[in-house]
Amino acid sequence: MTASTWSPSISKASGPLYLTIADALAVDIASGRLPAGTRLPPQRTLAEQLGIDFTTVSRAYTEARRRGLIEGRVGQGTYVRSRRPAGTASTPSGLVDMSMNLPPRFDELDLATRMWDEISDLRGDNGLELLMRYQEAGGTSRDRAAGGTWLAPRLGEIATGRLLVCPGAQGALLSLLGTLAGPGETICAEALTYPGLLAAAEHLRIRVSAVAMDSAGIIPEAFAEICRKAPPKALYSNPTLHNPTTATLPLERREAIVSIARKHNVPIIEDDAYGALPAKPVAPFAALAPDIVYHVAGLAKCVAPSLRVAYLVTPEARRTAQLTAAVRATSGMASPLTAAIATRWIETGIAQAVLAAIRTDARQRQAMVADILPAELVQADPEGFHAWLRLPGHWNRSEFAARLRSAGVGVVTSDAFSRADQVPEAVRLGLGAAPDHAALEASLQAIASLINQRSALSAMVV
Repeated sequence: MTASTWSPSISKASGPLYLTIADALAVDIASGRLPAGTRLPPQRTLAEQLGIDFTTVSRAYTEARRRGLIEGRVGQGTYVRSRRPAGTASTPSGLVDMSMNLPPRFDELDLATRMWDEISDLRGDNGLELLMRYQEAGGTSRDRAAGGTWLAPRLGEIATGRLLVCPGAQGALLSLLGTLAGPGETICAEALTYPGLLAAAEHLRIRVSAVAMDSAGIIPEAFAEICRKAPPKALYSNPTLHNPTTATLPLERREAIVSIARKHNVPIIEDDAYGALPAKPVAPFAALAPDIVYHVAGLAKCVAPSLRVAYLVTPEARRTAQLTAAVRATSGMASPLTAAIATRWIETGIAQAVLAAIRTDARQRQAMVADILPAELVQADPEGFHAWLRLPGHWNRSEFAARLRSAGVGVVTSDAFSRADQVPEAVRLGLGAAPDHAALEASLQAIASLINQRSALSAMVV
């Protein structure tokens, strides 16, 4: 098959077009219709064939690169990648895919052994009942109490009637969005925001209005202006170690945003994915305004990604009942097994020990970033495990990511975090994806070397 003949069969009513195109690529690659090495149509050519805008196709190719399906070759085009054996996190050169924002794998064998031992001990804690019975949608009283214990250092004491156990942060967000807004209605979020929020909103046909932000996070005046024109159904915010920019919203801005939200009767969805990482955290929105804030705290970033468990704290018991029904309708319940593991680890102190190990390794990895990458281009926080790299003027994000991908280093471009036509020339680096510090150092050195090179476009000879 030549590059000019591939054209996916898509439906404009089946969801976001860029995801539909990326899915079609995945299907055709898996079926063998697009074997490894096949050259794909140029983005502009495919856009013309499908009768859609160039930006949509660009996003589709970016998403396909993120999934490891395709790769760009300088001066040659875009090709289907050779499939790598499952389970390999690094390339033969030792470089890594930094597109996933994973917590670092700490090097403490004793702690890992304790984690597995506690899982095994669940067998004696009414284990067959755990495996062979459904549970209530919002979690058992014991699981809710464990969630309250986990959140207490940041939120204080929480009545179990205000806390739900959800199937991961994404499950909590899907239930929240469907409860607070309807199709065609609008919520607000940072101009650069969590891709999972954007995907859930698109799935529910909810509009997302971008709130302007700077290096510190949301600008309160920009939120106030949106509210004056037409108050949104909710404000979504990731205020601590923001994904992707790493910014932590200062206390005075949080207080200003709470004041604006109260004035216009706008509930706040606080995604506190990284809130447990700072040793001295800024007060969460839920601590400042528990009456208007829905607080989502997943365990994926601060304990283990495999634990698809998140704790959702609601403003009042009445809202808890509504959201319990939403969880039941969208996912049935959080997995009783993973919820039980999370509860066990919290009760025995293992979760806190894992958090401490993640904090230690994250600081070490951030120190490597500070040593290797140009400080004027990097926004990062010593207590997080991702970094936001702004590109110098001679690079555009797509070409930079493509060149890195060809070297075995995966990054996420700013397009994934925005629905705007104009987004910054920047990429996010997930520092925890590297299996060890040596692999991370090699990848960072590759990034530093590429930054100083001329872009692929400027180097082309026609």
